[in-house]
Amino acid sequence: MKTRIPVLLAIAFAGVISMSSCVKKYTCHCSIVYSGYPALPDSSYTEYEIKDSKSNAKSKCSSQSGTFDNNGIHTEEKCKLN
Repeated sequence: MKTRIPVLLAIAFAGVISMSSCVKKYTCHCSIVYSGYPALPDSSYTEYEIKDSKSNAKSKCSSQSGTFDNNGIHTEEKCKLN
């Protein structure tokens, strides 16, 4: 009975560590370039945190990339996970 408690605690500790190690904080960096009209900003830069597994965070970040047109303003956004 005395060895059962430490073994159960070790198993529980290993389970908690293995489950929490997959989810981490990642930073998605996005550069935004505007064109189409004079006096638009040349470019801007944003970043935000994603708390997920690395593969999910990478796909969430890259899904923010794209090219958009709105009323003659062309916006190109490129995002990557660092």
